[in-house]
Amino acid sequence: MSARFSSEDLLACYRRGVFPMADSRDDPRLFLVDPEQRGLLPLDAFHIPKRLKRRIIQDPFRISVDTAFTRVIEACAEPHDARPNTWINSGIINLYSALHRQGHAHSVECWDGDTLVGGLYGVAIGGAFFGESMFSRATDASKIALVHLAARLIDRGFVLLDAQFYNPHLDQFGLIEVSREEFRARLKRALKVNASFHPLPADQSIGSGSAGTSSITGASSVSATPAGMSSTSGSSPSGTITRSGNFTGAGAVQRITQIS
Repeated sequence: MSARFSSEDLLACYRRGVFPMADSRDDPRLFLVDPEQRGLLPLDAFHIPKRLKRRIIQDPFRISVDTAFTRVIEACAEPHDARPNTWINSGIINLYSALHRQGHAHSVECWDGDTLVGGLYGVAIGGAFFGESMFSRATDASKIALVHLAARLIDRGFVLLDAQFYNPHLDQFGLIEVSREEFRARLKRALKVNASFHPLPADQSIGSGSAGTSSITGASSVSATPAGMSSTSGSSPSGTITRSGNFTGAGAVQRITQIS
């Protein structure tokens, strides 16, 4: 792949259903992947195992969004005993960091005090979120990050959560496989959805998503913090209170079970 491959080129790849990888962390080259079978986590049928649900409700970690993107992607790139080599090289870190600065790539972080213990990152375009990688340094940390991601996507009107490949680790969340043609059809529909990963200004709204998902959730101004969401809301330029978008554990579970 050309060394001139830019963040704009990367977004164009996602829009047509392909994504980059490297052979190893130390290989500077990138190649594009277009799987014949695509792994998806249906947001309208996202499943939370009972044991994990109980743990999430206990709020074992502090959850944040987009506060440590570079640390998350670097942690995902680290080798460990179960995965001595990774496909995330310096080129990928630089590309996705650029996407993050442009507002297209996002991370969900799990913290134990001031220690980053888990998280994930991916790319949002329209009503599609393309999950890239996750890591965990504490029991259930990456799983809890995934549940909080799913709750946010549902709340924001997203309709597609791409997991790229089949992964037995994701079976417990309702992972399905679809053909390349089916994925492209779903992606085409999702790209037409006007969703937003973060709350929009008070005078904007999110377009309609899947059935049962509010078309303005997370976009319009509200006078109080919604049930199950954190109370760390900020102020819009007009001075009205807007949603922070961060759920408590119980709130995340509730948001998912309302639609699945």
